[in-house]
Amino acid sequence: MQAEEVKQILEQQLEGCTAITEGEGCDFSVTVIGEVFAGLTPVKKQQLVYGCLSEHIANGSIHAVTIKTYTPEQWSALS
Repeated sequence: MQAEEVKQILEQQLEGCTAITEGEGCDFSVTVIGEVFAGLTPVKKQQLVYGCLSEHIANGSIHAVTIKTYTPEQWSALS
């Protein structure tokens, strides 16, 4: 699996979100920015992203994923 494929999966399943992905093979780092994360606990944010990738984690095409999530406001504050 390629980073671009992971990006497409996340952006298709998390409406209105932007995904930035790095990695190759089965190890990826993803940063996802979207209003969908507003008001969620860190665990709920992780679960939301893992849920999009669960099929690929289960079949082994993704082995390890590091997740960072931000609202657009949080992302702007970092830039």
